[in-house]
Amino acid sequence: MAFADKVRITVISGKGGDGHVSFRREKYVPNGGPDGGDGGNGGSIILEVDEGVNTLSAYRHNQKFKAEPGEDGRKKKQAGKKGNDLVLKLPKGTLVKEAESGKVIVDLSGDTKRFVLLKGGHGGNGNQHYATSTMQAPKYAQPGQPARELNLLLELKLIADVGLVGFPNVGKSTLLSESTNARPKVADYHFTTLAPMLGVVDLDDERSFVMADIPGLIEGAAEGAGLGHDFLQHIERTRVLIHVIDAAGLEGRDPLNDIDAINAELAKYNADLTKKKQILAANKTDLLLPEEEEEILQRLHEKLDPLHVPVFSISAATGKGVRDLLSKAHEIVSTQEEDSIVYAQEYDPEEALTREELPFTVTRDKKTKDFLVEGPRVERMLGYTNLETEKGFMFFQKFIEENGIADELKALGIREGDTVRIYGHAFEYYDS
Repeated sequence: MAFADKVRITVISGKGGDGHVSFRREKYVPNGGPDGGDGGNGGSIILEVDEGVNTLSAYRHNQKFKAEPGEDGRKKKQAGKKGNDLVLKLPKGTLVKEAESGKVIVDLSGDTKRFVLLKGGHGGNGNQHYATSTMQAPKYAQPGQPARELNLLLELKLIADVGLVGFPNVGKSTLLSESTNARPKVADYHFTTLAPMLGVVDLDDERSFVMADIPGLIEGAAEGAGLGHDFLQHIERTRVLIHVIDAAGLEGRDPLNDIDAINAELAKYNADLTKKKQILAANKTDLLLPEEEEEILQRLHEKLDPLHVPVFSISAATGKGVRDLLSKAHEIVSTQEEDSIVYAQEYDPEEALTREELPFTVTRDKKTKDFLVEGPRVERMLGYTNLETEKGFMFFQKFIEENGIADELKALGIREGDTVRIYGHAFEYYDS
């Protein structure tokens, strides 16, 4: 199964349904009042952790996701139906970012299992709401709030208890497959020829833990050399690192130098990675003579004992020493806190998108010559202001002045006696 650990998608919430304009038409009610129903709310975009999903592969090809719009209102005060929410199922450990800025919106790990990303647009009021003593037959209904669109970058940071690190060809993949009986819980996936894998290690007495092979780590990985930088992100949430080295030196490298090189790359990427508990697995010792094995182990102990890093002589190919290594890994895992890294929110979609919307628009109807004032800020103000009271109307006038709406009207050439329409309300303008 192909794996994706980083994808870009677009999400769009549902538009709110428009309010309806209609009037009662009954046999014995010649002058029926307004009975236009309200529009339904649009569907929201919701993110939800699905424990059965392990990759972002479902989002590689279908990259636009849209919630249902709300239905428009109908006559006889019938409200439109609410649009269905769209729930996107994501694997635990997914980091959701605003694509352009790269800022974190939510980290779907730890206690965060569900997150309302974009709320659907609110349905508009029908004309039944706009009847007043001076306007008994309002021919205006409120339009539904528009849909909202957001570009996202989804990054999966694998949540594994143990991460295997080391240079290519030191035997990490063999160790993982042998430790999990070649039954990885997440199918193998690849970037070109590399295959990071996640598997469950089952020990006796119901002891188990999740272990990940993080390949592609070479010198220069922290700067993005090869594909190493892509995989380093997966080490961040692990609780223990098993550093695998080729004790036989088949690649012509000094195993002790490899330890320093890998730790240097971890430090460059994120200094906190060097603080994680480590275990040293000296692999391929079955290829060494007894005296050669003794010599390399002595050198490793001299280097790592002062750092309290356990050293194990193993052969992933034959199984030698593997069980002791895994038992030690489980012992350390059981003492470490889970999911220690949870990224804080840096971008609030609701706040950011509201800020980006124009606070108001002022236009002039070419036919009626009336001036029209609209916009989310004006609409919200009318929602909590009672224009039928003197206090409410004074607040409304102050709002018009302080938000620059009066200046815009003057710029468009408004004169005393002209009509200003604001969401179903009509006012005669006079210059104060």
